Amino acid sequence: MDTLGIIEKMLEEIEVKLNCDFFDNRKKYENIAEKIIFTGQIDKYYNYKFGELEYRSLKFETDILDEENYQGNAVVNYTEYEIPYTRIIEHKHFEYGMQNKTIITREYPDSWNKGKEPYYPINDDKNNSLYQKYKQLSENDNKVLFGGRLGQYKYYNMDKIMEEALECVNKEIL
Repeated sequence: MDTLGIIEKMLEEIEVKLNCDFFDNRKKYENIAEKIIFTGQIDKYYNYKFGELEYRSLKFETDILDEENYQGNAVVNYTEYEIPYTRIIEHKHFEYGMQNKTIITREYPDSWNKGKEPYYPINDDKNNSLYQKYKQLSENDNKVLFGGRLGQYKYYNMDKIMEEALECVNKEIL
């Protein structure tokens, strides 16, 4: 089955709801679903039973520049220690914009705590060991599938997470 067919099969008889917090109506969602695909924090799903996993968050700084082109590309990553940001996004390159000005967003690493958006897992020995406890717990939970960076506590590039999602669909649905 091709990718479009897989997506159609996945959404068959599914009501899609946006801007909903699973935890605000957890019992309701658990009772109406045969299977839950959960891409949020696995430790939060299990109410931090073994403790909190650590995450890294991000801060964003956006500027409108009075120039047609700042970097010539949609995304440039910066890995040098001396540069405080990790990425600059120039938005017009996603849409092939031809405006006289450009908008850039600098992405800065930020510490995480509850209430902030968790973007990336911190995959050190301590957190990986804690995650393994949650993973073992999830393997005995036939109702929920954990996916994505937060659900599997693993950094994924977009191509790899798409492969992972399609493999899950093939295994669970097809």
